[in-house]
Amino acid sequence: MANLSDPMALGCFLLLLAFSSFPTSSLALSDDEVALIAGRQLLALKENRSGFPDDVEYEVDIKVTFANVRLRKAYIAFQAWKKAIHSDPFNTTKNWVGPNVCAYNGVFCAQALDDPNLRVVAGVDLNHADIAGYLPSELGLLADTALFHLNSNRFCGIIPPSLSKLRLMHEFDVSNNRFVGPFPSSVVLSWPAVKYIDLRYNDFEGSLPPEVFEKDLDALFLNNNRFTSAIPETLGSSTVSVVTFGNNNFNGCIPHTLGKMANLNEIAFLNNHMGGCFPEELGYISNLTVFDASHNAFAGSLPESLGELKKVELLNVASNRLTGSVEGAICKLPSLLKLSFSDNYFEGEDRACLPSLRGTGAPALVVEDSGNCMMDRPNQRPPETCSVVKSAPVDCSKMCGGGGHSVPSTPVSKPRPVAPISSPPEASPAPESHAESPALSPEPEEESSPAPSPSQVHPPASPPEEKELPPTPAPTLPPPPPVYSPPPPVYSPPPPPTPVYSPPPPTPVYSPPPPPTPVYSPPPPPTPVYSPPPPPTPVYSPPPPPPYSPPPPAPVASPPSHVVYSAPPPKPKIVSMPTTFGSQYTSPPPPMFHGY
Repeated sequence: MANLSDPMALGCFLLLLAFSSFPTSSLALSDDEVALIAGRQLLALKENRSGFPDDVEYEVDIKVTFANVRLRKAYIAFQAWKKAIHSDPFNTTKNWVGPNVCAYNGVFCAQALDDPNLRVVAGVDLNHADIAGYLPSELGLLADTALFHLNSNRFCGIIPPSLSKLRLMHEFDVSNNRFVGPFPSSVVLSWPAVKYIDLRYNDFEGSLPPEVFEKDLDALFLNNNRFTSAIPETLGSSTVSVVTFGNNNFNGCIPHTLGKMANLNEIAFLNNHMGGCFPEELGYISNLTVFDASHNAFAGSLPESLGELKKVELLNVASNRLTGSVEGAICKLPSLLKLSFSDNYFEGEDRACLPSLRGTGAPALVVEDSGNCMMDRPNQRPPETCSVVKSAPVDCSKMCGGGGHSVPSTPVSKPRPVAPISSPPEASPAPESHAESPALSPEPEEESSPAPSPSQVHPPASPPEEKELPPTPAPTLPPPPPVYSPPPPVYSPPPPPTPVYSPPPPTPVYSPPPPPTPVYSPPPPPTPVYSPPPPPTPVYSPPPPPPYSPPPPAPVASPPSHVVYSAPPPKPKIVSMPTTFGSQYTSPPPPMFHGY
């Protein structure tokens, strides 16, 4: 048995003890449980170590024999992992017993690359198994593993540093889980041959290491996390064919080095806090097929170089602060299937952008141009809203010249202008325009490799806990959820401005001297309003507030400042990734390369 006097072993023991205390009746882990697991993991990992001693496999007393020492290490790793699993609804790991690890569900073995006489664990695929648990540091013993697929589960905590020992890693997919912490730089950057990294739909945060774009990657999926800061200038050094930054908290400008990405086919910046102008270099990416920068704060006009993107099929710049006109060279692109520039401030579009006037030999083009300033097109912005933006021209050289200046919270200002014209309730519906883009399923991975036997698939659409997308609610409501919040509403006794139900007589509304017209008194009998202490109706009792709170019409009609926040807070934007995005990278089966 492992020696519990060792700090590492003691930490793992405490972790398992705490973990076993979780109620087994619940399939999902609470946020508190996730935090506990992550904290215990950090305590268990030794400082300046990869997660466990080099001779950890010799500290475990095993009564069975194995074909080789590598399978023995794999056995130790899988047994530690099985103990770290809290919920396994499909019993995927039920047969993880005995020395024949190659027969375990989700485990693939092959000849070792350095010794054809040895059979080793070459891959792990637990896609869509819906397993809840965490990754123990013992997984670093799987040194021959080149494929690691865990998408669509409920694993949480951090990516253990010990995974850096998996030097043959080729495909790493942990998308659609509940992992936290910064980008796992110490792990990912240590893999010399990794090609595919998928961290989508988790809770990773912080900034991206510039070095990740200097690795020889083919696909990098980062969307639907909590990443912040600007995108590194090293982006132009990347060899990826697809990269997604969408649905995070990135800011700053698009790096000008983007034009050097010769292999790039698809890139998405949608739904972040990015700003500045689109770089002219964007048109230099000759192989680009998908470009989505919607729901940000990009300004200025579209670069003329976009007319050179001969292979682009989807071009989406909707919901920004773009001005000028959409040139015919863009709408005449030979491969373009969908062009969306709605909810901007464009003043015109070339007649070639109108579907009825598109060339006979060209494919059908879907154009979304509503919510702009083109008076000859339907569903446009009011003239007064357009004049405000038109009177403040953008100098792109100052916005992105030195790395770019993000326009914080501006992404929200674009949908808001329409609101002031109409009644309060229309202030929030603006975000609903974002729902038109999501016609595309956000599911990160649709297939499952020949691994677990789950018959039920848990699509990422629900788990990804759609981000609250800070840009939308921020400007309108200083305290985001003040709709029912006691302090600001009418019920709070302290605020004198709206003392509708406030008991204290000092409030001007109920003072006897003023005219007896009880405009603010909800009770039917107006006369009793002057006697605050003995009102027969339960005006001052706690129960009345609930019946009054549901109907917002009453506060709206009253002169006080209710109109400012009477409209419910806008629903968070739900921006989906295009269905075509990275479709060729749907978590492939075990790799067929060099001996595997």
